[in-house]
Amino acid sequence: MKVAVVGGGGREHALVRKLHESPSVESLYAFPGSEAMSDLARCVPLSVTDLTGITDFAVKEGIDLLVVGPEVPLTQGLADAAEAKGIAVFGPVKAAARLEGSKGFAKNLMKKYGVPTAAYEIFTDKEAAKAYIEKQGAPIVIKADGLAAGKGVVVAQTVKDATDAVDAMMKDRIFGESGGQIVVEECMVGEEASLLAFVDGKTIVPMVAAQDHKRIFDGDKGPNTGGMGAYAPAPVLTDRWRQVVEEKILRPVVDGLAKEGIPYKGCLYAGLMLTDKGPKVVEFNCRFGDPETQVVLPLLDGDLAQIMYDCATGRLNPKDVHWHKGAACCVIMASAGYPESSHKGDVIDGLDDVEKDGSVYVFHSGTKKEDGKFVTAGGRVLGVTALGDSLQDAISKAYAQVERIHFDGQQVRRDIGQKGLKHLS
Repeated sequence: MKVAVVGGGGREHALVRKLHESPSVESLYAFPGSEAMSDLARCVPLSVTDLTGITDFAVKEGIDLLVVGPEVPLTQGLADAAEAKGIAVFGPVKAAARLEGSKGFAKNLMKKYGVPTAAYEIFTDKEAAKAYIEKQGAPIVIKADGLAAGKGVVVAQTVKDATDAVDAMMKDRIFGESGGQIVVEECMVGEEASLLAFVDGKTIVPMVAAQDHKRIFDGDKGPNTGGMGAYAPAPVLTDRWRQVVEEKILRPVVDGLAKEGIPYKGCLYAGLMLTDKGPKVVEFNCRFGDPETQVVLPLLDGDLAQIMYDCATGRLNPKDVHWHKGAACCVIMASAGYPESSHKGDVIDGLDDVEKDGSVYVFHSGTKKEDGKFVTAGGRVLGVTALGDSLQDAISKAYAQVERIHFDGQQVRRDIGQKGLKHLS
């Protein structure tokens, strides 16, 4: 079949590479893709938000399956537009993508269908929000309702920090219209994990659990980022907890949306807090996570394109989804100044020195080519992923490859996967 991936970051690079391995794929496209993907897919210079351009091209080229990487085109209705033209889409329609596009919608849906999550209130008036915070005290969590590139959450340790966050979101509009409505919720205590699942509207097949590392510095210090690394499987999500998440979180949400007349198809991402009362939802995403994708997909033992097509057409078979033994670790190499700012144009050395034995991947998140060399394009630059027989093996291999790569001002956490090792020991 002909398959096209929407997006151009590290997540999409991982999707393209795995789809390139699928025996059912005849030809592969990416919108807009990246120079790092050009040896795997035909890159077409269309913006991810050019819904008309993407769907017209897909019809013209006879694309059988459209795989949507980022959340923005999903919340804008790309799946709706493509399905209206007869194209199968791995990704939810606009109404279902509100699970990520509106935190208030997601919280209210969870409340309606009994899904465990933090206690919350929703506000459109900043003074009412501040009064609520004064009454509740700190620590407390402030979330912009809409999309904010993974940065619209403040875990405030004091009441002043919380009210300052309200002003920043609702008065100063640092996240634009996404901060016109906010969610204020209790600060849950526990360890976080991510469980992604293939969904075809009814059938749910969870993937291997992963654990992301959001803070910029070791020991979970410093400001939040889009993610500085991940590993899988995450042993903190035991088999018992996985069953609880599937039965008490994933199933009620998928069934609840179906009752609302909104069948969910694609990847459903549950960001979890494992509390002393069991797993609770921190957030839902309506697509693959970044960098979780970079560790989950290399462990998949199956035809990803066929699995995705079956999700899109309501025919997902759990027997088609298998996983390799062992573990994967992804270490992000970020640019100087990230996440507050982003330095660009630094030459990346050592990419040709990385091992090429089939167990190491370098996914490009923020690079471009100048004079035949890859240079940084800001933000998270590279995701260096390694597979290993054990988590320790995967971690050691990933960092060994990181040492071979260099660019000025690079930022790398040195503790990716250490929480997992503690659980295993």
